Amino acid sequence: MNIPTSLRRAKAPLALTAAVMLAATACGGGDAGSGDGGSGDELSGPVKVDGSSTVAPLTSAASEFYAEEQPKVRVTVATSGTGGGFKKFCVGETDISDASRPIKDEEIKTCEENNIKYEQLAIANDGLSVVVSKDNDWAECLTVEQLKKIWEPGSKVNNWNQVDPKFPNEPLKLFGAGTDSGTFDYFTDAINGEEGASRTDYSGSEDDNVTVTGVSGTKGGMGYFGFSYFEENADKLKLVQIDGGDGCVTPSVETVQDGTYKPLGRQLYIYPSDAGLKKPQVLDFVEYYVEHNKKIAEDSKFIPLNTEQEKELEAALTKLKEAAK
Repeated sequence: MNIPTSLRRAKAPLALTAAVMLAATACGGGDAGSGDGGSGDELSGPVKVDGSSTVAPLTSAASEFYAEEQPKVRVTVATSGTGGGFKKFCVGETDISDASRPIKDEEIKTCEENNIKYEQLAIANDGLSVVVSKDNDWAECLTVEQLKKIWEPGSKVNNWNQVDPKFPNEPLKLFGAGTDSGTFDYFTDAINGEEGASRTDYSGSEDDNVTVTGVSGTKGGMGYFGFSYFEENADKLKLVQIDGGDGCVTPSVETVQDGTYKPLGRQLYIYPSDAGLKKPQVLDFVEYYVEHNKKIAEDSKFIPLNTEQEKELEAALTKLKEAAK
């Protein structure tokens, strides 16, 4: 596995609405799969996964648990970012794509052009966290408007007293997700109102550990990433409450699942391809992943699906298994 256990994250925001959509797109195809998952037969062979660095700890945890039942199946988990993962997935290089946002229209088109069909499965919730240095004793809560003022394209805000006159004269240094990250897409859409719209003069990386290091080492630093990453690094960083219009709210399991932590709640997805599902070991792994989603989410410190989302995921799995016969 490419993702060490130490990279496992914490919970995250939720997607308020529907959990799982079976989004079969594409042309061409063929039936998804031989080898009915969960049969108890010994399986072997590779399962290739790439995509979101946020979702990777979930998939890595799933593969570790799964290895106890099917030790001859080799699940590899890479982290090219959500966009980078779809680039590989939509040309048939991987069996499953991890994604921290739904697939985009242009990615759907690429999949269609390459005859790649897939299923979209929401397997956990995540909430984006805005973090500052432990030495920051002034920013307890920020409004969406203040975050937009900081992060919008062309912003020249470079000092905390420009965010709020009550804040000290302290240089503001920004860290965040790289442009190939689903976290970048989600944050810019939620805060700036347009996916991909962001100031460019910040330190961006698909590796959230870079943001942790940058913010924790800079008194006036600010960054954002999945809530799970904050929980894993709570000893180094300070969490900022967000006011989405109804008062300051701290991201937590409860506020993500009940929808009060807004607008930075989201669902996390896996996309298995129909070609991948034709391989018995891939289908079996996906079934295991879905059937044990709560255990996997809790172990990797993400926010599990709520009751409604869980029912939708179970229905999606049933349809997937039928299609694979």
